[in-house]
Amino acid sequence: MIIDFHTHVFPEKIAQKTIDLLTKKANGTPSTNGTIEGLIEAMKRGNADIAVTLPVLTKASQFDSVTKFAIEINERFKDVTDHKLISFGGMHPECEDIEGKMRYLKENGIKGVKIHPDYQNTFIDHEGYYQILKTAKDLDMIVVTHSGVDDGYIGESVKCPPLMVKKVLERLGGFSKFVLGHYGAHKQWYEVLDLLAGEDVYFDTAFTFHEIDEKLFKKILSKHGEDKILFATDCPWRDIKDDVAILKSFNLPKEVEEKLFYKNAKKLLGI
Repeated sequence: MIIDFHTHVFPEKIAQKTIDLLTKKANGTPSTNGTIEGLIEAMKRGNADIAVTLPVLTKASQFDSVTKFAIEINERFKDVTDHKLISFGGMHPECEDIEGKMRYLKENGIKGVKIHPDYQNTFIDHEGYYQILKTAKDLDMIVVTHSGVDDGYIGESVKCPPLMVKKVLERLGGFSKFVLGHYGAHKQWYEVLDLLAGEDVYFDTAFTFHEIDEKLFKKILSKHGEDKILFATDCPWRDIKDDVAILKSFNLPKEVEEKLFYKNAKKLLGI
């Protein structure tokens, strides 16, 4: 079984425009057209059974439309067993009534939310993010954040670096359902090894395998623990099949590989 914990899809009417914009901004090469059907085809190529889709609010005003799309995805796939999608919600640090919005998401069956400090132009220690994280902790919801460098913002201040995350965790008194995207912090993996590995949080592997040195990946895995790593690709920005192949090439013990590919995700998602 394979669960991809970090993917993206867009409503069909804006998918191509959005993919074109993001491709230009980050100089990337998408592996799908950004639609639900495109993700399903990528899942078939990579033999993935479940994909978690993570919407990003670039403006607080997008909450209603993004939430509607997320609920529609979950309703469409609620009884699907092969190539199933599970959508999280999105939150923005400038949303009004953060607690109320988070409760609405939970009441509608949404298991967690995505935040993206770079796309939201806000540092992770902002009070709005603290309220999102604290509310999620209180409601037993998951929060996934982009961490580290974003290729669309090269040269700008990193909005979610490891040291800042560590301070946020200290303020929260810990948060075990906090998922740090891109293996703790994209392109800041030595800082992850020093500052975050071993903390009671999850790392997902989105947009990591093609860049990180195998030895460094295994050092972080060893220090952080095999129970707190989630296989993820960032599809469409990586192809699921390619990242599955890279992880398998690391020749991890079968029981460790199974935890990364699906067991840890199943436990976190409660499925």
